[in-house]
Formats: sequence, C-alpha cells, structure tokens
Amino acid sequence: MSKISEIGLFVQQLGLRRHPKLRGSLKILLAMGLLGATVRMLPYLAPIRAEDIAQSEQAIAFSDRNGLPLGTLLTRDQDHTAVVPIDQVSESFLQAIIAAEDQRYYQHGAVDLQAVARAVLEAVQARSLVSGASTITMQLARMLEPAPRTLPHKLGEVWLSWRLFAGMNRDEILQAYINRLPMGGNIYGVEAAARTYFGLPASELNLAHASILAAIPNAPNYYNPYSNWRSLKKRQRYVLDRMIADGYITPQEANRAEQEEIQVLLPDRGIIAAPHFLFWLANRLPDGVSTVQTTLDRPLQQFVQTQVQEVVRSLAAHQVNHAAALVIDNHTGEVLAYVGSPNYFADAQQGRNDGVQALRQPGSALKPFLYEFALEIGAIAPNQILADVPTHYAIPGSQLYSPVDYNEKFLGPVRVRAALANSLNVPTVRVLEQVGVERFLGRLHQLGFEHLTKSPEYYGLGLALGSGEVSLWELARAYVAIARNGDLIPLSVMAGSRLPASLAHPLPESSYWALIGDMLSDRYARSQAFGVESVLSLPFPAAVKTGTSSDYRDTWTVGYTVDYTVATWVGNFSGDRMRKVSGVTGAAPLWNRIMLHLHQTREPAALPTPEHLVQYPICAVTGLKPTADCPSVVLEYLAPEQLNAYNRESEFELSQEYNSWLARQSQPQVSGAVLKIAFPENNDYFILNSSDSTPRIQFKLAVAPETPLEWWLIGPSGKKQLNTEANHALFWPMEVGEWTLEVKSGDLSDRVTFQVQPPDNRPIRQGFRVRSEDEG
Repeated sequence: MSKISEIGLFVQQLGLRRHPKLRGSLKILLAMGLLGATVRMLPYLAPIRAEDIAQSEQAIAFSDRNGLPLGTLLTRDQDHTAVVPIDQVSESFLQAIIAAEDQRYYQHGAVDLQAVARAVLEAVQARSLVSGASTITMQLARMLEPAPRTLPHKLGEVWLSWRLFAGMNRDEILQAYINRLPMGGNIYGVEAAARTYFGLPASELNLAHASILAAIPNAPNYYNPYSNWRSLKKRQRYVLDRMIADGYITPQEANRAEQEEIQVLLPDRGIIAAPHFLFWLANRLPDGVSTVQTTLDRPLQQFVQTQVQEVVRSLAAHQVNHAAALVIDNHTGEVLAYVGSPNYFADAQQGRNDGVQALRQPGSALKPFLYEFALEIGAIAPNQILADVPTHYAIPGSQLYSPVDYNEKFLGPVRVRAALANSLNVPTVRVLEQVGVERFLGRLHQLGFEHLTKSPEYYGLGLALGSGEVSLWELARAYVAIARNGDLIPLSVMAGSRLPASLAHPLPESSYWALIGDMLSDRYARSQAFGVESVLSLPFPAAVKTGTSSDYRDTWTVGYTVDYTVATWVGNFSGDRMRKVSGVTGAAPLWNRIMLHLHQTREPAALPTPEHLVQYPICAVTGLKPTADCPSVVLEYLAPEQLNAYNRESEFELSQEYNSWLARQSQPQVSGAVLKIAFPENNDYFILNSSDSTPRIQFKLAVAPETPLEWWLIGPSGKKQLNTEANHALFWPMEVGEWTLEVKSGDLSDRVTFQVQPPDNRPIRQGFRVRSEDEG
C-alpha cells in the first residue's frame, strides 16, 4: 500500500471525511509542514563550509635597520586578530565562552528553539525584552554579515546560521566564532586578546584568565580591561557561576579564579615602536610575508616619538592635541623615523589617526616649489623686486580675493629672497599669477603631490598659499628633491627595496633648486618675520620652511641639511583651531629638536652652492647693479643671461601699484620708551665709489626719544663719539672697515654692525651676507 493510501486510510479512520472543516485544516497543516520542511532543507543546497570563511591573515614580525624588533602585527590592518585552531585554545576558555554565551551549544542546531520559546515567554510576561536567544552559530552569522537588529535582518541571520550549520560541524563553527570574538577596542579573537592583555597564547589560559576573556564579548567596549576593570570583574563572576551551573567547575575553583590577581599588560598590542608605520607598511606588503626588516632606526624613532609627545604637552594650553614627524636620509631616501600621533594607543584622543598620511592644508609650505619653478621658466629673476602691497583679485562668482601676510602688514618693494624667506603672501600670489595655476599644479604633480586632484579653477591663486590638501609624506618627499638639487626619488621603507611609487618623469635639471635652498637657509633674509636667532636657526647649515593653514588649523615645518630631511606637523585631527599657534611656534620647535639630535655628534657639510650661478652685488632697492645713489647693497646669485638686465642703468621709481601702500606709511615716530636705528641695517655693507670725492651715508633713527642722544661709532681705530647735537639723523663720511654704530639715550640704546669696502675688494664668498632685512 502506498504512503498516500495509508494517509487516506488514516484520515478515513478518524472520520475526517465526515468533517469537511477538519479536513481543510489538516490540508493547511500538511501544506505548512511541507513548506517548512522545504525551507529547512534549502540551506543544504547552499552550505557555507569552513574554507569559505577561513581567515588567511598571518602575523608579520618587523625589525629596524639594525635588526632590533619593532613589533609583531597580528593582522595587516588596525584590527588585531590572530587565528588559532580550536585544539590550541585552553579548555577552560571553551567551557567559559559556551557557558556564558550558549550553554546548550552541543545539544541544539543552528537555532535553539527552546531558548526562543523561553525568550518569547519572558518577553510576554515582562512586556519587554528580557533575554535574547542568539546561539553561537547565530552570533557568528552576525559577525560575518553585520546588520541592524530588525526583524528582516534577524530572519536573514537565521538563514545564514542554517547555511553555516549545513556546511560545518560544531567544532568548526566554534573555531570560527572564537577567532572573531570582539574583545575590546580593535582586538578580535581569543588569541589576540590573550597575547594583548596577558602576554600568553590562548593555549595557556588558566581559569581566571579564561573567565575574564569570556566576559568581554557580551559588551566589548563596556567591559574593556583598560577602562572598566570593576565591571569586568562582576561579569567574570557571572561567567564563573554559569560554569558552576553547567558542571564545568566547582564553587571552590570559581572562588579561587575570581580572587586570583591578574596582571594586565600595557596596551601596546605587542608593538615596541612605530605602530602607525607598521600598519601603514603592512597594508602594502605582498601576501605571504611574515618578516620584514625596515629602514627605521628604533632609537631615533623612540626619540622622535618622545619629542612629539613633549611638544604637544607644552602646547596643550593653546588647544593643541596632535603632532606627527618624518625623518628621511637624503642620500638614500630611506625613512628613518615615522611618528603618526603622540600615542597610537590613546583611542579617546584619536591616537590611531596617522598624521603622516592625513591630508591637510599645507599653508606656505608649497611656496619654495613655486619660486623654483618661476625662476626655472624665467617668470622671475633672483634679483627681481616684488611688490608687497594691498592687492585685489576679481574671482568670478565670488568676492574679491585680497591676500594678506601673517602680520597683516605690507613691506612695499621686496626682493625675491626676502619674499620667500619671510613667507610673504602677496608677492607669492603675484608670482603664481605670472606662472599660471595650471602650470604650477602640473609641477606639483611631477613632485608627487598625487592628492591634488581638483581642477586649477578649484584651487585658484590660493594654491600657492595652501588651498589644496597634501600629506606630510608627500611634502617631505618633495623637500628631499630640493635637498638633492631636483633629483626626485621614491622613499624607501624596507631594507634593500622601495615601495612602488607613482612619481612622474624626472624633473628638469636646474641650478635654482640649490638657490632655493640658499634662500631658505638665510637667517638674515627671514629675519623680518622670524628674527635672526629664531628656532629656525641652527648652529649648522640648514634650509627650512614653515607653513600655517587658515585659522591656525595646521602648522608645518619642513627643512633639511645635506644629510637629512625632517618634516613635522602640529595641529588637531578634528580640525579644531589652535590658539594663535603658527608654524614657527607649533611645528618648528619639534623640527628644531629632531635636527639638533640628528647632528649632535657630527656637524653636516655646507649646503650645495648653485651651479652656473654667480653672486653679484645688487642694490637692495632696485635689484640692479648698485649706483652711487643706492642706499644699501646686498649679494645675490644671477645667471649669465640675467647680466644684461642687471647692468642696465636705471633709477628705481615706484609704480602706481605702490600708491595705496605709500599712503599708509608714517614718518619716523617719536617715543619715550623705544630707541631704534633705521639705517644702516645690521650686516649691511657699502662699496666706496671712486668717482665720489666725499662719499657719505646718513645714519637715521626710526624711533627715538625726545631726550638728548649719544652717537658712538666703533671701528678699526677704536670707539669715538660723533656729533652730539644731531637728533634723529646725521651724515657720516665713509671709511673702509667694519663698524658698529651705537646710539644711547639714558637707559635706552640700539646698535647695528656694517661694513665699508673699497671698490676693488668686494667679498663674494659663499654664505656671506652683506645686509639683513632687519626683520626683528
């Protein structure tokens, strides 16, 4: 007899043929049962097997250039995970996690219907959700495909759980589960947690350790061992009680485990130094790499890390929270130190953000590349006079663009050297206008600034002042090119090899790279903005440039010696403004400390002199060959093709664009509390004109008291007092020699040093400055 006949006979025996309503109900029940059975069998048509969700990540051990260990990463990203087979996990932990999360794990299937019924009954009685019914298999499904806890997603979670159960046995599911458990912060899996918190492999966890770790996944951020130990201990007691109830341990064993003193390691995740660098590099390594020797110098790395922390701490009152630094060997392109933040492990302070790779506005740090490019293509000459005067640009669809300098003042006519060294904005924008935004953007792309992806119209003339976003990495690499006279090379981070680089074609050969370095190393040229003896001035030759983005959000200092390039950034990852912290007060002290440390045992050689360029005396006012009327003479490098213009006889006349600036200038003022010499300026030198029988210069005061003055001149023949009747100015017949002019009035005084040279004895030696810009 067939099964259908048997069912029919059974129905007849029940007398259902006489009851049509019952017969209809039975059909519905049979149909629902058949549908349920079909749905339940579907997962077996699409099972998920262990190899489908296998975690292939393996640990990578890093060392520095000398073989000193830097640390071991459990995965390539910032989530720490280590995969271990279930037979290498302590039995105590397996029992603890099952007792805490799914006590009937080995008795039910993917879904625990008994737990579901209990949860529904408790919810009805309490009129709120009292307990969940998620099994370990369902939790694994949620780990694989995280989703909001809505009814549709819950059904999807059940479906995925059935597929897991169809393709894997319980031990395979449990192994996948314990290797993905969230264990606080960015730590995942029992092996990673055991090594991070206790310095032990998962196989060596005792009951005390195991019950602590099994307590974390219920609320991993709340039960973090570093921040909420007391609550974690309460949860441990719950886990131990569940283990007692399930017969795994005795009450005495539970009490001993609870009372055992556990030492939690500091949160270094097994990393000794350079965590930002290690994670950044790990994501660029090919698969299968397990050991890497880097170019870092661990003692230097740890020194730079300490300095980053100290500088941020010293600026805390100015609302400064973060800093980053990069040190590069100019000869090889090797990265020697890489610090992304003050403390990678300070999650509450956004420590995992990497300031070396973050994109921020560079302020004035791009100006050297503009000036070099402008000199290279002939848009400007080294001796050119630029106008630092109020200037306005009409921007289509926007307000007038009116660049101003950091101190919101204008200096009038300035030399190229002074404009760059003092980081003057108005002359820089004028130079960019000459060069063209599109052409300059193309040069920046050549230099490796790959994140400047917007159109020239998007950046506009503000590109020279930092309207784009770049990384400290890109900036440092470009400054290495200046240090190498335009030789742009990829940076190296692994011993014997370089990471692939997206650098464009080699830069054209140019003598102006060395000239830019000479300008950036000229402490007198930058004295108007920074003073002569500022934090940028080192006791050895070094070129340096600062940058400050709008509203004091970012400060930068990048500079180099012959041997090293050091790039630093100080700011806030949140983008919050600092309180009046500029490049010279924010990032520069960090740069200064690192540079002094790098050269504490050996002074670097002099920076290279510009090839094919020769120093000539120029009039500081006209930029041309000095004449008898020139009030001040300086030296500047010129190319042979620039000599015709240099030798042109010309009187300097200010054009109409200076009118608004001239209208703002005031006459020398009188003050009872200040005494200031206006002319000559410190380190000026003058050349005697043989055709002038009585050459004289005028000593002038910019600020003077009303009380009587004493004029003193110290020279080769000693110290002598000049005309005591002169008040704010007097003429002096020039004599060859080195002189110091000193003016006194009571307790007030000021002094400057200058030189007078004969016409046939002009010193043209490297590094000699004949006049400062007196920028104190």
